[in-house]
Amino acid sequence: MRLFAAVLPPEDVARELATEVAELKKLPGADALRWTGRPGWHFTLAFYGEVDDDLVPDLSARLERVAHRTAPFRLALRGGGQFGHGRALWAGAEGDLATLRLLADRSEAAARKAGVPMGEHRRYKPHLTVARSRSAVDVRPYVAALDAFTSRTWTVDELALVRSHLPTSGVAGEQPRYEAVARRQLGGAG
Repeated sequence: MRLFAAVLPPEDVARELATEVAELKKLPGADALRWTGRPGWHFTLAFYGEVDDDLVPDLSARLERVAHRTAPFRLALRGGGQFGHGRALWAGAEGDLATLRLLADRSEAAARKAGVPMGEHRRYKPHLTVARSRSAVDVRPYVAALDAFTSRTWTVDELALVRSHLPTSGVAGEQPRYEAVARRQLGGAG
């Protein structure tokens, strides 16, 4: 299974972002970007790639412990940025970013302990991808527009283990499908 750990924004926050993205799509050159949709909006904490089925139970159990050890925290979508000269346009975050980074580090460590091969560790950069491009695109106008965007603040109270199903149809623009295969309540969450 192709898996990753993530924080999923609540529906009302996703609707706020959808309204912002609809405005971004009106900017000149927006058709040069492949826009992601609501099902793909998440903060990836740790990307695991293809995980052997035999490792999934241990990974899931370790993520349960990670969630239990991490207290719920406050987060909002805020601003934006880019990676790779416009190859990825993203919304950023504000709030308790230290706990978000801790949750990301713990999610990565859980995978390593479960025997999931992980690449080189990188400092976690909270981002929620809203558009991609196969080639370099000047996304500065989109980043500037996102600067004024802030969603409502919510309490992150769960860690999701998400399975991604890559497109298989060959149809241009087809998006991956995402399925939360496990949701783990954080520390003192309900």
